[in-house]
Amino acid sequence: MSQEDASLEARLEEQETFEPPESFVEQANVSDPGIYEEFEENWPESWERAAEFLDWDEPYDEVLDESEAPTYQWFTGGELNASYNCLDRHVENGAKNRAAIKWEGELGETRTYTYGDLLNEVNEFAAALRDLGVEEDDVVTMYMPMVPELPIAMLACARIGAPHSVVFAGFSADALATRMNDADSEYLITCDGYYRRGDALDHISKTNEGLEDVEHETETVVVDRLGDDLDHSLSESQHDYDELVEAHAGETVEPVSRDAEDMLFLMYTSGTTGKPKGVKHTTGGYLSYVTWTSHSVLDLEPEDTYWCSADIGWITGHSYILYGPLALGTTTVMYEGTPDYPDKDRFWEIVEKNRVDVFYTAPTAIRAFMKWGKEYPERHDLSSLRLLGTVGEPINPRAWKWYYKHIGGEECPIVDTWWQTETGGHMITTLPGINEMKPGSAGPGLPGIDVRIVDGAGEEVDAGEAGYLTVQKPWPGMLRTLYRNDERFVSEYWEEYSDPEADEWVYFPEDGAKIDDDGYITVLGRVDDVLNVSGHRLGTMEIESAVVGVEGIAEAAVVGGDHEVKGEAVYVYAIPEDGYGDQEDELEERAIESVEDSIGPIARPEEVVFTPELPKTRSGKIMRRLLEDIASGNELGNTSTLRNPDIVDQIADQVEND
Repeated sequence: MSQEDASLEARLEEQETFEPPESFVEQANVSDPGIYEEFEENWPESWERAAEFLDWDEPYDEVLDESEAPTYQWFTGGELNASYNCLDRHVENGAKNRAAIKWEGELGETRTYTYGDLLNEVNEFAAALRDLGVEEDDVVTMYMPMVPELPIAMLACARIGAPHSVVFAGFSADALATRMNDADSEYLITCDGYYRRGDALDHISKTNEGLEDVEHETETVVVDRLGDDLDHSLSESQHDYDELVEAHAGETVEPVSRDAEDMLFLMYTSGTTGKPKGVKHTTGGYLSYVTWTSHSVLDLEPEDTYWCSADIGWITGHSYILYGPLALGTTTVMYEGTPDYPDKDRFWEIVEKNRVDVFYTAPTAIRAFMKWGKEYPERHDLSSLRLLGTVGEPINPRAWKWYYKHIGGEECPIVDTWWQTETGGHMITTLPGINEMKPGSAGPGLPGIDVRIVDGAGEEVDAGEAGYLTVQKPWPGMLRTLYRNDERFVSEYWEEYSDPEADEWVYFPEDGAKIDDDGYITVLGRVDDVLNVSGHRLGTMEIESAVVGVEGIAEAAVVGGDHEVKGEAVYVYAIPEDGYGDQEDELEERAIESVEDSIGPIARPEEVVFTPELPKTRSGKIMRRLLEDIASGNELGNTSTLRNPDIVDQIADQVEND
């Protein structure tokens, strides 16, 4: 390292706050600090500015209807269509030839869809879906990787008023069946396979395995991604995507006018029980919120080329690859593959080639970039970048500063965004044209978002103290309910800190946090039994169920432990059944296989530790906190309340020796 580089590193290490460059502030979409006061004084009418980003078929009667709280309703009486707002209106306003989606394939292939192209494809596939029997309010499931046909299918469903339910392609066949059964979804769109690190992966076999457990008849559309690389056949109820579209070439479908409160999509997310939760998002509030936050937080303009490296199978992809950017008329980049294939500079090659203006990725990826070394981004011209963002989990200050220096060249503000599947869009972050940045701290709540950190009694904590993150007012992007489970919706998110008798409803996202004197919030992580692995939420109950389903395993406890790249990794502590104590290697292999089969490779345990006993209180509760300390190599806390305090040291010694 040169003396100049060493001096720069030292300065960055010491610096605790960073101002956005004047050149950025001058062009920022939002640069007036008065926006915070304006939202506070005029709430909830201030949210009209979000609705103004959209074209409405029928104007709404009121901004917020609180009469059925906590099932708040936004922009009631209004009617609109999400597909029209993402496509038709841009074509009508002269943007027919502007790129809407730039797709980069794993093997180096590229496809560019202009807004005119995308509108044509969406129309043709919407006509094909109708011909298959899809009607308004039918839930259509999508089990697809990052191929362009996925956003086409989502927009085609939105066009005809059929909610979509996207299942991450990395999830297992069982996860697909569970979600299709819960949603009573009779239509599935999938593909034959996709590529990972150059290898062709068979997806249709996994799809067919899942369909065997779906409890009703299903019509399936199959996209041919692999061509000659995978020989496969289709059953009578399966249809080739290209043939369907060709049969409806040139057809147009009038966008169905949807009530603002009509469901746009379902997204299943892990909960503290074994059953995933179907989060319901609606058309008016959700679409207006992700469009407003894309404009205000991500600073997107129609002229921008923007890349969010998430997968559309997660909420980040819905909100900030598809709906938000396309509603603004921006060019959005999609990438099929991994950051390190064919080499560890793949992301920077894509940024340089496409002259990306705004780049949004996860701390997990940033930690991997750091580990690989600065020489990879240094191979490429990244000067097109104007703004950087992070999503999925808290980012530590060291990774933040590396990102700021080596990717942004100390010229790009970073928006560190906290939000959830349930919130629909960004909640806590800086506005890049207004706020200074504090590495490791997400920032204040956005204008109109009333975030408070409280103690167990619901009282606000002092600056610097840890507490529970709560949201004290509703917001347009919020989930409306859990699909067919209003009771669980109320009990899981609202009961903890709400006072229904006083008509006060407080949203509790089950995250811990602390706040500083400037109102900046540092999110500390989950306080429930949900792990955050590489920015993806996984329920411990689901993983434990998969482990104890293995013959020879009597009991298991799953916890999260610190991991250099993933942030948090899955660690399993298991008790073998009598007679299986000498088969631990085989049991571990079967436990890992069961987890991957039940949930997917993303939940693969980092380690399976076998022990004759789990640390339990005298009342029989497993002390997962102590197992987390062991997994992370932390100092062990008080064990005096355990039935057998010695077991903790035994497990810790075993892990250390292994």
